[in-house]
Amino acid sequence: MQSMWDSFQYSYGYWQGRLGSFGLSTLVGKATNLISLPLPFLSLVAVPLFGGSSTRMSLVFVYLTWTILLLSHDPLTLEFYGTLFVRLIFYLLPALLFLAFDCIVPKLSKNVKARGARHLPHQLGRKRVLSIVGVAVGNVLLGVVLQVGLEWAWTELFHFRSLIKISRIPTMPLPWSVAIHLAQGFAVRGVSHYYIHRYVLHGRKTVLKTWHLRWHHSVDLPFSVVAAYDHPVNYLLCTWLPTVLPAYCFGWHALTWFTFLALTSLEELFIFSGYNVLPSAILLAGTARRIEAHFDSVKSGSSAGNFGHIGVMDYSLGTACKGVDIMDDVQDEAAKHRLQERIDSAVKAALESQRKETNNSEQSRSSAFLDKLGGRSGKEDASDGQRATRRSGRTR
Repeated sequence: MQSMWDSFQYSYGYWQGRLGSFGLSTLVGKATNLISLPLPFLSLVAVPLFGGSSTRMSLVFVYLTWTILLLSHDPLTLEFYGTLFVRLIFYLLPALLFLAFDCIVPKLSKNVKARGARHLPHQLGRKRVLSIVGVAVGNVLLGVVLQVGLEWAWTELFHFRSLIKISRIPTMPLPWSVAIHLAQGFAVRGVSHYYIHRYVLHGRKTVLKTWHLRWHHSVDLPFSVVAAYDHPVNYLLCTWLPTVLPAYCFGWHALTWFTFLALTSLEELFIFSGYNVLPSAILLAGTARRIEAHFDSVKSGSSAGNFGHIGVMDYSLGTACKGVDIMDDVQDEAAKHRLQERIDSAVKAALESQRKETNNSEQSRSSAFLDKLGGRSGKEDASDGQRATRRSGRTR
């Protein structure tokens, strides 16, 4: 009993000293540090994109900003705030702005919606829209917290190397390695999302399928916030896991992970928006129409299709919905940019230039040959003249 009492007194005194030393100034300092952390991340993205500087200067700025962040914050904090910042800037805040635009000015919004007034979210009612927003925001934050929790457990409890590379030594991935990792990431994400979406959420009747139909497909036509609206388990399984899986499998650098997350966030933002006016990107409008066709197929009660985003897996495995598929998108995109005309004109220009070069080379060869002949005849005439002069001299 005495030893237990002594242990209790020691623990009480220890924690009393620890809590007593944690004053108001320390609390304010930590809060200020956390609040000011997103500012370097904002400059890390904004200055290279909108600063108007050269590519070399932008890379130098990114390297210096990343070095400052590494020296002033621990890796786990950088991963948490970097991931949260990317999801907020490239998905959540723009999605909420799109939703506000649809609800505040519906007469203007219906003109840019693919299906007009039927695609406006305010028809669901204010309470329903707020519920969808709350679930979507909660799912996004849940994904960020789960990622950081796994990282902390992996490094602190199991003492393994970080799943996403963030070292104290300032390093940056090379551009071609970033491009290769991004291609690998989109491939892994597309395949894993397709199979999970098709066989787990739309396969046999399970509780996951029931949740998916009651939550995600309770909305007839999607808008940007619906990309993150699903039961939390389904969201983590079908949206969060395929996105973070390639980063964990290939051991990406943190900057590569932030770039990939920004691209996938923009993809979710636009393909679920329902707008027919989208940024000029290859197949982006067709991907948005395939998402709408997937919702229509589930609503009609027929066999669901279009489980992937881009459409390659659906086209290859025969699960594309009737109508426009990825090959039609490619043809439309080519027609939009007059690709065939450009190819024909480029081929004609190449053949014409080759003909001109051939003619010029033949002319130069013939002129050179004639010059040689003229030089030889001139030399022969000169030698004949010299011989005639010598003969006349001898005769005299």
